[in-house]
Amino acid sequence: MTQALKDLGENIAAALSNDILSTVISPQAELSVVVRPQSIVKVLTFLRDDPGCLFKQLVDVCGVDWPGRDPRFDVVYHLLSLKHNQRVRVKVRVDEDVAVPTVTGVFSAAGWFEREVWDMFGISFSDHPDLRRILTDYGFEGHPLRKDFPLTGFVEARYDEERKSVVYEPVRLTQDWRSFDFLSPWEGMTTLPGDEKAQGRRG
Repeated sequence: MTQALKDLGENIAAALSNDILSTVISPQAELSVVVRPQSIVKVLTFLRDDPGCLFKQLVDVCGVDWPGRDPRFDVVYHLLSLKHNQRVRVKVRVDEDVAVPTVTGVFSAAGWFEREVWDMFGISFSDHPDLRRILTDYGFEGHPLRKDFPLTGFVEARYDEERKSVVYEPVRLTQDWRSFDFLSPWEGMTTLPGDEKAQGRRG
């Protein structure tokens, strides 16, 4: 299977030499193809229609956030070929202000996937027919799967019995700060009294 994936990667790279940045086979025998963002429609069309590929099914589109990297985001497409019993992962690397061309014209299933990536990561897709939030609520601020999004969020929703409606309020943490005693056996990785033998074994 690894040799088949290697041949597949070489054939894709040869046919789309101006559009492919790299092809990599992981230790788990998975082929990943890194593509120029502006070429994603061309590449996915080739992978769908070429007789040696026939990746007719778009399994997933997702985002990945790398805050310390430039460009910051990956958009990852997972494709399946039932004809050849193969899978391929296609990646594009983009910044927040760069819109990725929509692939809804190649795979109609991409519509909701791209909406989810926009909602969770804030990655935009140009020419998408209906790019709006799909998982978060109306008026939601921010993108929850970014690494810099606070775990508590910014607002919380609850049902108010008096108003008989859902209300939104800023998140109030009951415990903003806490003094940690790292010498306490309950909070720090220390040797408890009488456990000197364990320290000797570790040494």
